[in-house]
Amino acid sequence: MDYNSENAVAAGFGAGMLIFCLAVAVITYAGLWKMFVKAGKPGWAAIIPIYNSIVMIEIVGKPVIWILWLLIPCVNIVFGIWLLNLLSKSFGKSEGYTVGMIVLPMVFFPLLGFGDAKYVGPSAAEAQNKQDFFNSPPTTPNA
Repeated sequence: MDYNSENAVAAGFGAGMLIFCLAVAVITYAGLWKMFVKAGKPGWAAIIPIYNSIVMIEIVGKPVIWILWLLIPCVNIVFGIWLLNLLSKSFGKSEGYTVGMIVLPMVFFPLLGFGDAKYVGPSAAEAQNKQDFFNSPPTTPNA
């Protein structure tokens, strides 16, 4: 192989990787867009950096001040995982789905957005626990 053919191979590989990365980003953001629409938020908010996190915080029913936690290095990892967990629960999914959203967002965001998952409200598990708490019969102390 001569010098020119090596450059052509490298350029072709680089262009292929660029197209692949753009395709993954488009698929991921399309799923996020549909997820926002299902939750009653504007879909275009998915493509605006930082604002998409604010909308996600609103979807899970947490105070918008959480955006500060997502901007602090190291702390943002914990709160980001927590936010994804609350997001999956808001669509009626389990912790296993949260792991999928962390490891393969390009698969699990579109599954949530284009799939049959319904938005059930902010952190559905928390809402069910509170409902059970308020609907449980009162206990009387043994006197």
